[in-house]
Amino acid sequence: MKKNIWIVVTIVVALSLGIASCAPAPAVTANNQAAQDLLIKSEVETAVSMLQVVADKQQAGEMTLDEAKELGAELLRGMTYGTDGYFWADTEEGVNVVLYGRPDVEGRNRLNDEDGHGVYYVKEFIKMAQSGGGYLDYWFTKKGESTPAPKRSYVQLFKPFGWVVGTGYYK
Repeated sequence: MKKNIWIVVTIVVALSLGIASCAPAPAVTANNQAAQDLLIKSEVETAVSMLQVVADKQQAGEMTLDEAKELGAELLRGMTYGTDGYFWADTEEGVNVVLYGRPDVEGRNRLNDEDGHGVYYVKEFIKMAQSGGGYLDYWFTKKGESTPAPKRSYVQLFKPFGWVVGTGYYK
């Protein structure tokens, strides 16, 4: 099983390096919002396809569901793109699985988290993901900062794990 995990890790690292070198995240203006929207949707689709490789290994009996989720979370946590692009995942019940390794958030139910402008963003993420995916505008604090900034994200449901996977950009 360790050999299979290293194969998956190697594939993800190769994909991540390719994504990082091809997808710089420019500052967002009205003229490039459509391009940024396409980029974040594509990035989420790539992350979900990586998770599918892990889920396929689990379905083939090469690891348990818990092992697959643990590996998927570890790989998703390590995936980045551009200069500051990252991914997160929450369960369909609102429990955070991955948010750049923040122990104060990962494992906590975020269902009632509100952005200060009345947007319950995790509830909205879940609704959008369960309806096929979508974009949401809200306010969120950048990594390493303390003041929320306007953000736009794309989310998609990964059914095998019951995870809502997303990424976004600050406007």
